[in-house]
Amino acid sequence: MNDWNPALYRRFEDERTRPARELLARVPLVDAARVVDLGCGPGNSTELLVQRFAGAEVSGTDNSAPMLESARQRLPSVRFGLSDIAHWQPAQAPDLIYANAALQWVPGHEVLIPRLFAALAPGGVLAVQMPDNRAEPTHRAMREVAALAPWAQAIGDVDALRSAVLPLAAYYDLLAPQAALVDVWHTVYQHPMASPAAIVEWVSGTGLKPFVERLPAALQPGYLAEYERRIAQAYRPRADGKLLLAFPRMFIVAQRKP
Repeated sequence: MNDWNPALYRRFEDERTRPARELLARVPLVDAARVVDLGCGPGNSTELLVQRFAGAEVSGTDNSAPMLESARQRLPSVRFGLSDIAHWQPAQAPDLIYANAALQWVPGHEVLIPRLFAALAPGGVLAVQMPDNRAEPTHRAMREVAALAPWAQAIGDVDALRSAVLPLAAYYDLLAPQAALVDVWHTVYQHPMASPAAIVEWVSGTGLKPFVERLPAALQPGYLAEYERRIAQAYRPRADGKLLLAFPRMFIVAQRKP
């Protein structure tokens, strides 16, 4: 997959940061010595960690050089590094491993989640938020249009474009035997959007990206036009003329035994 676009991602920064803030609010730590932001993106979530744990050594990691450069500009005092979450290991056991809207891009959660949890210091916390929107019209339409000519051949297997998250209860079962506590929940956000084009712009920075970038440049406008047409059918104007974008997200907070 081509690199991420920090500017496009930040166009909806308030909406993207809200679940990050709500995840952090449920972290049961008074203080922390070492905090890691996995998949830190442009640093919006890392900034929350710096504010919450003022005395901690906070670091961020991501697999996107442009995202890391944006994060460094935002938080020049924080150490950011390039890494792949699938193979990431901390040099020292963190008190908090925080992953906001990142792990849905990493396969093998049956192995990944226990490995991250085991990397914590005693009493440490793993805090994860992931979109759970594969069944939403935004994501169904991506796959439906990708199955049509002339786009299907270039896009290929749509199921390979994003790792499937597990059912929420499965994460509880992975963590509960070794945890002092596990807190799991779903929230469905309702984001007012100005138009179908605004919804397309939102998902272009994340879920739609791997579909479009597999297409030759000549085929991309047609795919996006058909996708936006289907979005307009799926999301009808509300009383004020805006569209409500339902966005389900799952949250997992687990604390190791002391």
